[in-house]
Amino acid sequence: LEQIEHVRLLDQVMPEEDALAAVLNGDIDVVLVFVPPEEEATALVDNFGVRLTYNASRERSDVAHNRMVAALDRYRAAWLKLEAHQLGITSSEWQLFEIETRNTASSKQMGAFILGMMLPMFFMIMVAIGCFNPAVDATAGERERSTWETLMSVAASRMSIVVSKYLYVTTFGCMAGLLNLAAMSISMRAILAPLLGRSGEALVISMPLAGLPIMALGAVLLAGFISAGMMLFASFARTFKEGQSMITPFYMLTILPVTILGQPDLEFSALLAVIPVVNVAMMVRQAIMGSCPWDKILITVGMSGVCITACMVAASFILRFEDVVMGSFHGSFVAFLKERVFKSRSARHRLEGTR
Repeated sequence: LEQIEHVRLLDQVMPEEDALAAVLNGDIDVVLVFVPPEEEATALVDNFGVRLTYNASRERSDVAHNRMVAALDRYRAAWLKLEAHQLGITSSEWQLFEIETRNTASSKQMGAFILGMMLPMFFMIMVAIGCFNPAVDATAGERERSTWETLMSVAASRMSIVVSKYLYVTTFGCMAGLLNLAAMSISMRAILAPLLGRSGEALVISMPLAGLPIMALGAVLLAGFISAGMMLFASFARTFKEGQSMITPFYMLTILPVTILGQPDLEFSALLAVIPVVNVAMMVRQAIMGSCPWDKILITVGMSGVCITACMVAASFILRFEDVVMGSFHGSFVAFLKERVFKSRSARHRLEGTR
């Protein structure tokens, strides 16, 4: 026990009650008490029991307890091996049985599994980042540079201008996601090969060709929804910095599903297929792993189309108000809903009630 690393043993002897009080107060991390064996354990020579007392609410005490347990386990294993040798028991007799594991997955399947666990998370983050600055620049940036009024004077309709800006932001987000997938799939081989080579594992890191169209579709759907939402919130900002502040909550909500993508046992179900952002990420994961559940993919495409359409309808409604278009409206998207939508509905109901 004296050879335990990072553990200092006290030579002083004190009553057990005082030692327990010292552990409770944090003066001592763990108390080790040797107790005599009981019942059948008394038949073994030099056998003894150990009782450890520690304070689990203190990190130092918990760490010292774990180190003491590990040291005692090593001592027990060495002592049992010595006793077996003295009794003439061979290693094979002492072992009793061996555990042999066999992995039926091929190196290509293991590589696809690892890529499926890691790439969708980076894919979602990069698509959101790719849409962030273009969405702010296409709305609040135009107002800050005083070019929005000039743009409104051209022959094109307002909806055409908004759609062109939307396609511009979507293209940046889509390209950011696809380039990230390509870069990660290439770099993962160089990163994981040295690490897994030491353990004898062999992986084949490659993208399935059949899944590439699905990944491209996922990039378009995800970028289309995120860019529409970001432009919707940023359209109420008057400066670039203000636009970043308004978009940040929506940005955090879009990357929040990343936390659930690290679960290997998570299956692409019909329920997940109707949840925005999560459905696209799961679709990309299945494509990387070489699986194409077309029923879930169709649900994902339909739900993403509904979300994008809803955002575009909301944008066309907002464009009816001149103060929002010209940047004279003071408030966010939530303030706009409270002032222009809910109040107008309540006023309409009151008017109908008086009639």
